[in-house]
Amino acid sequence: MSNSRFTTHQLATAGVIAALYAVLAYFASVFGIAYGPIQCRFSEALCVLPFLFPAATPGLFVGCLVANLLSPYGALDIIFGSLATLLAAVWTQHTQHKWLAPLPPVLCNAVIVGAVISFEQTGFTGAFAGAFAYNAVTVGVGEAIACYVLGGLLLTLLPKVPALRRQMPSCG
Repeated sequence: MSNSRFTTHQLATAGVIAALYAVLAYFASVFGIAYGPIQCRFSEALCVLPFLFPAATPGLFVGCLVANLLSPYGALDIIFGSLATLLAAVWTQHTQHKWLAPLPPVLCNAVIVGAVISFEQTGFTGAFAGAFAYNAVTVGVGEAIACYVLGGLLLTLLPKVPALRRQMPSCG
C-alpha cells in the first residue's frame, strides 16, 4: 500500500478481515469475554496481521468499530476502543520483527481500553488511578494471550500458505 489508492484486492482483504474480526468478537461475547475488565477477544489475534498484510489495517479498524457497537461502554469504547485498534494496527505494520508484532495491540489496548473502562467505572475521581491500574493489567493480559498465543500462530502459519505468500510484502 505504498500509494494512497487501494486495489480491489486490498479492499477485499480489508473487508474480509473486518467481517472476521466482528464475527469473532461477537462469538467471544457469547462467553462473556469480549467486553469488560477481564476480556480475551479471539478477534484480537487478527491484530498481528498488518505485519504480514498492510491491507489488514483498515479492516481491523472497521471490524473493531462494528464489534464495539455492542460494547456496554457505549460511545467511549466505540470511538476510543476502535482508535486503539487502528493505532495498534499502524504500529504493527511498521514493526521489524514478527515477535514484536503482537506488542502494539497489547500496549494500546491495555492503556486506552483500560482507561475507557476505568472512566466508565469511576469517572475522573480519586478512584480512577486504582481502577486504571487494575483494568490496564487485566485488559493487557487478555490481549497478550490473544495476540501472542493465537496471533503468534497466525504469524507462524500464514507465511506457509502458498496462496498467501504472494500477498505478503516480505515474501512477495
